[in-house]
Amino acid sequence: MEAAAVFLPLLGAFIAGFFGKIIHDRGAELVTCACMVLSALISYYLFYDVALSSNPRTILLLSWVSSGDLSFDWSLKVDTLTAVMLMVVTTVSAVVHIYSIGYMHHDKSVARFFAYLSLFTFFMLMLVTSENLVQMFFGWEGVGLCSYLLIGFWFDKPSANAAAIKAFLVNRVGDIGFALGIFGVYVLFDTVSFDEIFAVAPSMSNATLEFLGTEYHALTVLCLLLFLGAMGKSAQLGLHTWLPDAMEGPTPVSALIHAATMVTAGVFMVCRLSPLFEQSETALMVVTVVGASTAFFAATVGLTQNDIKRVIAYSTCSQLGYMFFAVGVSAYPAAMFHLMTHAFFKALLFLGSGSVIHAMSDEQDMRKMGGLYKLIPVTYGLMWIGSLALAGVGIPGTSIGFAGFFSKDVIIESAFAAHTAVGSYAFWLGIAAAFMTAFYSWRLLFMTFHGKPRCDEKTLAHVHESPKIMLVPLFLLAVGAVFAGVAGYSIFVGEGMEAFWGDSILILPSHSALADAHHVPLWVKIAPLAMVAAGITLAYWMYIRNTALPKAFAEKIRPLYLFSYNKWYFDEL
Repeated sequence: MEAAAVFLPLLGAFIAGFFGKIIHDRGAELVTCACMVLSALISYYLFYDVALSSNPRTILLLSWVSSGDLSFDWSLKVDTLTAVMLMVVTTVSAVVHIYSIGYMHHDKSVARFFAYLSLFTFFMLMLVTSENLVQMFFGWEGVGLCSYLLIGFWFDKPSANAAAIKAFLVNRVGDIGFALGIFGVYVLFDTVSFDEIFAVAPSMSNATLEFLGTEYHALTVLCLLLFLGAMGKSAQLGLHTWLPDAMEGPTPVSALIHAATMVTAGVFMVCRLSPLFEQSETALMVVTVVGASTAFFAATVGLTQNDIKRVIAYSTCSQLGYMFFAVGVSAYPAAMFHLMTHAFFKALLFLGSGSVIHAMSDEQDMRKMGGLYKLIPVTYGLMWIGSLALAGVGIPGTSIGFAGFFSKDVIIESAFAAHTAVGSYAFWLGIAAAFMTAFYSWRLLFMTFHGKPRCDEKTLAHVHESPKIMLVPLFLLAVGAVFAGVAGYSIFVGEGMEAFWGDSILILPSHSALADAHHVPLWVKIAPLAMVAAGITLAYWMYIRNTALPKAFAEKIRPLYLFSYNKWYFDEL
């Protein structure tokens, strides 16, 4: 059962990739979609059997390497953490596969595209079911390879090739750190198996490593090296530059890789290694500062971008920052909760933007849109749902709210409840990012769907609603964007969450931020919603009521505007 969930996408990729010319495009679509849907159904059963019924297990597939003292198997570790990721990855991937049937209808390499999508999904599933660090690295590099293939799918476009190479090379920087971390773990623990490492991690809390004649705290060094890998894969500040450029790939690729699955691999990896990170306060502080800084930075850049997919890409970068500062204050379940809800509403926003681009004859510049809500009303409504979930609209103290309200707010409350300097830093930057998230989300909605049409008459004449094969997957994601938060809150981060997570996540008793988050002052609970309301109001005022204001304001603070518009000049740097 577990092996089927992981290897069915590989089977689909193999058939579509090597026999695409025999079974043709429709055959490749049917095979890969069928394998993906079956994998998703199995994953839901595993979530019930493993997570909800507290039945974790490790499935041995084969003996992999035995060389001297180094030996490890090819096994599938299926616990609550894995079950959550299996459910998220297979659900979003299945939806994206189905959506792609409509979106890629006119492309000349459909079979190749579906083979790449399914191969990517297999590597992602291999990553999240890994039982040891080397197996995780195999999946980690596999998704890196597939992201290169998918971002550069339209290889006759120079910009797509450049973006694919950029993604590959920036991730190599992080992956060098990850590889060094794996080597260091083996030096210290004499094993790469998670269960064996975690069993002795507490006894290594004061261990040291010597390098160039100087001693360092071993677990701090190893955690920082491993986190460097997470920074690359999850586009954290400094190694984030590949993510916005990756929008050169087809829109379904953006939804699958850069919103829902691959970029969250870094968050999953740090949560999986929580028994190591819990032994190093320094490493946790670094993760908190990097995550909070990323959340703030990416939100400031999202304010001024005009490419509809690029705005959503920077939003992804910002939301990943939230997940990491949750991890940094030891609120690992909150990070995983936001990972799950984010997958639904961000995939909805990306695929919704794909529906807009499809209607606008491949136009992505919001300055050339406007007035579309009457022409594509279904897409318009779905984009509203995605935006409400992203901004985190809900009523504090109740069960009324969109998915992002429950998951994002508990992260902000955990940062406050940590009562540390870095926790306060994360709290205030998280509050600021909440305001900017609401502003750029409604700026996108108002520029795209409201006001007078700014496109030429030929494009406007061809604007049409997407076919059902593209809209039905959006409705499935919209259900998650509305209900995933209220459905998952109590089991993911509620009072009895320890029983749900079991041994898959370790939180030391001294790190009580998540437990204390339920008892923060009322103003802390209300602050994010107040920021969201202020952001939406400001966007309405600037882009509906007084449309001359944005240009005048940009000219008045031109240096700041250019700083944001040019993405803090990181690419030039």
